[in-house]
Amino acid sequence: MRYVIAMIFAFAGATLATLFLGSTVANWVVNHLSFESPDDADNLHMLVFVGTNVAGLLIGWLVGWVVGGSSGSGKPAA
Repeated sequence: MRYVIAMIFAFAGATLATLFLGSTVANWVVNHLSFESPDDADNLHMLVFVGTNVAGLLIGWLVGWVVGGSSGSGKPAA
């Protein structure tokens, strides 16, 4: 059950990161740098966007893993 809870939290974390953080963080990073080519700016924007989403996924997974582990009784099933 711990894995299922962790997957649900990971999905929620990735969704929240995509909707609220991904573009904002990527735009902020790209706006604070100068580029010689628009392709370089697009590549960095994509990299930061995907990295933010992966970070949201991992944070969601870790939170779900902790929440899923704390709900157990501590006794193994016999």
